Amino acid sequence: MRKGFVYIMSNKYRTTFYIGVTSAIKRRVLEHKTGKGTSSFTSKYNLFDLLYYEIIEGMAECIEREKQLKNWHRDWKINLIKESNPEMVDLAADWYITIDNQLVIASGLNRKVW
Repeated sequence: MRKGFVYIMSNKYRTTFYIGVTSAIKRRVLEHKTGKGTSSFTSKYNLFDLLYYEIIEGMAECIEREKQLKNWHRDWKINLIKESNPEMVDLAADWYITIDNQLVIASGLNRKVW
């Protein structure tokens, strides 16, 4: 069974949240941070900080969890985030480096450039 991730992105003021699903968390967050992904919502509201993610076995289960979280009240989402990230910092802050003015994934030999 293929693992997946359910994740929550936010802006620097933590006023707006985006909940998504992916099978490659570092690649997907990089797409959000660089505006190259398919979500115009995250670009429009500057949702570049990863505040929370879960690893889940099975993409169908990931999609179900995403739907569940999207139906939660804002306070419930904040409480969930603060359980594992009390300061609500960007969890992906050290996942990337800049090379030749382009953000790339810091780990591994296959560096995806955006």
